[in-house]
Amino acid sequence: MSSTNAPPHSAVENLPAVPLTIEGASVLHQMFRVRWADWKCVPVAQRTEIVHEAATLLAEMERNPSGQSAAFSLLGHKGDLILVHFRPSFEELGQVERHLAQLRLADYLEPTHSYLSVVELGLYESSQKTYNSLAARGIAPFTPEWQSEIDEVLARSREAMRPRLFPDIPPHKYICFYPMDRKRGEEKNWYQLPMAERQRQMHEHGMIGRRYAGEVKQIISGSIGFDDWEWGVDLFADDPLVFKKLIYEMRFDEVSAVYALFGSFYVGIRCPASGLDQLLAS
Repeated sequence: MSSTNAPPHSAVENLPAVPLTIEGASVLHQMFRVRWADWKCVPVAQRTEIVHEAATLLAEMERNPSGQSAAFSLLGHKGDLILVHFRPSFEELGQVERHLAQLRLADYLEPTHSYLSVVELGLYESSQKTYNSLAARGIAPFTPEWQSEIDEVLARSREAMRPRLFPDIPPHKYICFYPMDRKRGEEKNWYQLPMAERQRQMHEHGMIGRRYAGEVKQIISGSIGFDDWEWGVDLFADDPLVFKKLIYEMRFDEVSAVYALFGSFYVGIRCPASGLDQLLAS
């Protein structure tokens, strides 16, 4: 006999497959390569002026009270510089792009990649409990009453998790950014798993990350419909080896080993506005 708190089997089958999510800051990653040949041809005095102008704007963005920016010196062939921007809206990200494009330094920067997303927190556990509760009470999905209660759950979650939805950019020395997908292939399809199973796997995945909480700061952003992958992952740490250890260990859990696909990895060293002249020294 089923529990009095559990919805009928037919109701369970009709529950939405999509977990609830709450979204926060809009995020833009910009990757650039310096046109070194052109830059070296600029007279030293003029280069100093150009760097000062750019550093002044970057310093303002670092201190922006509504959302911060940070620069990192990229390692490897994928570029020389990565700028990370957290803002309340896409409109404000657009303003950031325009302000940067108007700098004289922009004439010597070649975009190599960018990534657009929003900070996202998945509510698997809350979704399961809420959907089951509504079904047990006979409230059909997507009716006005159903949507009203969903909106209340989301509003409470946004308020409780606001610091995580609109975070400061962590002050750590190193960044590791990469995009990722969940498999949607013929043999393995994450989106065809029952929600309870996805919740279980994500819980196990999260437990690994918690063990590194004192060493690395992780910020997940959703990009479905915004960019070429489904999520962007930012890791910040003072020891870059932590990135390797954390990601390697996570590769062994089920959700990564079976269902994860990864894009290119970008690793950089923090470059505050005050250090921009050293980054661009030639």
